[in-house]
Amino acid sequence: QVQLVESGGGLVQAGGSLRLSCAVSANIFSFSFMGWYRQAPGKQRELIASIIIGTSTNYADSVKGRFTISRDNAKNTVYLQMNSLKPEDTAVYYCNSVDRGQVYWGQGTQVTVSS
Repeated sequence: QVQLVESGGGLVQAGGSLRLSCAVSANIFSFSFMGWYRQAPGKQRELIASIIIGTSTNYADSVKGRFTISRDNAKNTVYLQMNSLKPEDTAVYYCNSVDRGQVYWGQGTQVTVSS
């Protein structure tokens, strides 16, 4: 069973930065999809950043230009660099991966941005 463990969340002031990490208990070299979702209170979980096999990346309009997703295959880790954080970025952030049709989720990490 593949496990994903997020870290790096916390409390930050508006305009600040955080880097989330997602450590995967398997070799991610062949993972076809890795992404970051977030879920704010009372809202649906939304995909905000993804990286397809190789280096193709996609971002939600709400984070484009501020967030950067990257992967380190040697460390089996996916990152989400978040800059210029806003109060509306407050949410639980989840790591997600897809490998040969199997979908895996992390437990989530809380990000709170104060105004």
